[in-house]
Amino acid sequence: MAPQREWLDKDYYAVLGVPKDASADDIKKAYRKLARANHPDSKPDDPAAEQRFKEVGEAYAILGDEEKRREYDEIRKLAATGGGFGGGGFGGAGFEDGDLGDVLRTIFGQAGGGRGGSPFGGGFGGGRAARPRKGRDLTADVHLSFQDALAGVKTKLRISGDGPCGTCNGVGAAPGTAPHTCATCGGAGQVTVDQGMFSIANTCPACGGRGQVIDTPCPTCAGTGRVTKPRDLTVRLPAGVKDGATIRVAGRGGPGANGGPAGDVLVKVHVEPDRIFGRRGDDVTVDVPVTYAEAALGTKLKVPTPDGETTMIRIPSGTASGRTFRVRGKGAPRGNGRAGDLLVTVRVRVPQKLSRDQKKLIEQLAQLEDTSDRDALLFDRVS
Repeated sequence: MAPQREWLDKDYYAVLGVPKDASADDIKKAYRKLARANHPDSKPDDPAAEQRFKEVGEAYAILGDEEKRREYDEIRKLAATGGGFGGGGFGGAGFEDGDLGDVLRTIFGQAGGGRGGSPFGGGFGGGRAARPRKGRDLTADVHLSFQDALAGVKTKLRISGDGPCGTCNGVGAAPGTAPHTCATCGGAGQVTVDQGMFSIANTCPACGGRGQVIDTPCPTCAGTGRVTKPRDLTVRLPAGVKDGATIRVAGRGGPGANGGPAGDVLVKVHVEPDRIFGRRGDDVTVDVPVTYAEAALGTKLKVPTPDGETTMIRIPSGTASGRTFRVRGKGAPRGNGRAGDLLVTVRVRVPQKLSRDQKKLIEQLAQLEDTSDRDALLFDRVS
């Protein structure tokens, strides 16, 4: 029969007052001595004596039997080393009386770590029916142009991974047949095995914990209900998606097990660099060359925008090369109906070749330019 909680809570060696390595004779002598001292007939006026007498008898019933003592020592050893309980107490472990299977699962966790190494059955973690498991996540890469990343795009990807078998529609049984309830476990996915005084629930060996048996497996997937094959997946990438972003497509990954949900597809985005535009967060950058005269005198400048249109910005006189102007709302979409800005950086272009007239005019300009401020900045010393 299954042990009661009181059986597990008590240190029977302490009850008899003997060490854990006591011999069978020492245990018997201790029991007889305590039984005589606490017998109700010898102490009729001591109500506690009867209780002590019962505890002594309970302890000897376990420690006086070689097989029961071995099982008792083993379960306490497992609890002390694997379950985080105290050396003599299982109280607070969170199990009901007689549920030893839950005690062992608490000790070993749900991973089945004790498989094959205990006298109490074939793996405590496998005592429950197989639980639903989410399918495996799949990965894919997509390469976009700069413009497509800003505008958003629907694209088709080819991924390779587990998918429902098309022959049996994921059931695992050959067409025209169907799985039936396992006769061994009655669909529970687990069977109870008696181990001496313990009853351990193990995964059903006939159905592997599924609760169903397939007599005629599908010839395509061999009864697994899934196959590995390439398949096409249509993905909608949002406007403004950034290089390096990962888009999760829920429920389109590998199929789940035992009724669990399908996994996801994780799409890694790679955005190709653009010849004209760059990106800084949600802002789009562009460098615009201007002549020396335009920077010095000021001008109105036509600038391209990422949406293929143009916009006009005013360059004030005396603009230095490298100055950046901001055009509001002409950057990348942010997904909230708003967009970043267009950052226009002016680059003064110095001609590499001059015509005779250009050279003459620049020489005249050089004669008129005042370099005293530069000389004062570079060469004057503060006394």
